[in-house]
Amino acid sequence: MAQRTPVTLITGYLGSGKTTLLKTILQGTERKLAILMNEFGEIAIDSKIIEGKNVKIAELAGGCVCCSLAGEFEAAVEEILKVVKPEAIVVETTGVAEPDALIVNIRDSLPQVQLDAVVTIADADAILRYPEIGYTGRIQLEVADIILINKIDLVDSQQLDRVEGKIRELNATATFFKSSYCRMNTELLFGYEIEKHLPHREHSHLEIESFSFSSDKVLRREGFEEIACNLPVEVYRAKGFVRFIDDSYLFNYVAGRWDMEEFKAENTQLVFIGSNVLKVKNEILVQLKSCEV
Repeated sequence: MAQRTPVTLITGYLGSGKTTLLKTILQGTERKLAILMNEFGEIAIDSKIIEGKNVKIAELAGGCVCCSLAGEFEAAVEEILKVVKPEAIVVETTGVAEPDALIVNIRDSLPQVQLDAVVTIADADAILRYPEIGYTGRIQLEVADIILINKIDLVDSQQLDRVEGKIRELNATATFFKSSYCRMNTELLFGYEIEKHLPHREHSHLEIESFSFSSDKVLRREGFEEIACNLPVEVYRAKGFVRFIDDSYLFNYVAGRWDMEEFKAENTQLVFIGSNVLKVKNEILVQLKSCEV
């Protein structure tokens, strides 16, 4: 029997640090990896993109590739195996995904691959400030083989103990790691090849909404930062690129916290995500338009 390609699932709620972990994995690996995402998102893609039927593939350094899902998941994985022939595949799920269905898909529909492990990232600060872990967040933690408690720099040691205790109530058998900015030896995330036997369960349909804002004009930095500091509670997550007079930046907002880092972008492109966020869409769009120079 041919050796099956290991697949690692990375999951975690909105803004927990999934893309940051992917960057850390790429920096620290010597394997030929295929990273499969819903979209290329925040990983900088400078290389030529191969337009496939079910997936877009971009070459990265060291023989790795970054793949953007363009068709059905199973077909995309099959195309990656045929075109790229990676040593392993890492899949980043969306922040509102319940990964158990994907686990079943891998087990039942993709005999060429082997589930390696499910890695769930937990935002220590967000769990403290939003202690009622929702249905989706609960499933992400319950099915995890590895749990990375991230953003520990934002909490003290007693708070961190409370967070870990809360998570262990949901999953006492997972391997736990702790990090700031997902800094860790990522080789510890591979080589598990865990067999999972999950019961069928009904999936929730939480009304997570989103809207976007795009502009080819530069924005006033002071005005934009005021908006970022006062986003309504309906916005849980916001991200994208913003261009000011002096430079352009990658903008990240999670549950009231935000930061920016220099990032080359031609235009401002932002997405806002949350429960009932469309209720405040017009208000935010008007504020952003008022920042245009």
